[in-house]
Amino acid sequence: MALLRTAGIALAATGAAHFAVPKAFEPISSLPFPQDTRAWIKRNGATELVLGLAISAEKTRKAGLVGAAVYTAWLGARTASGLRNAG
Repeated sequence: MALLRTAGIALAATGAAHFAVPKAFEPISSLPFPQDTRAWIKRNGATELVLGLAISAEKTRKAGLVGAAVYTAWLGARTASGLRNAG
């Protein structure tokens, strides 16, 4: 379970980085979120921060993992949609 705790902390740190250096996330966020990219960077950062914290704590780990799976599927769908629209 130490690996899941570490992964959760890493995801939370990535979420926090969305607020510290949002410009770094613009290239990867502009495809799935072409409108209002900056706002989506903050929303995604908040989501990743919360999910990471949930995964890092044993009591909330299962909910965090389910949330991370749903978030990953949704983000993948947004990216695929962006690729279809760009082509």
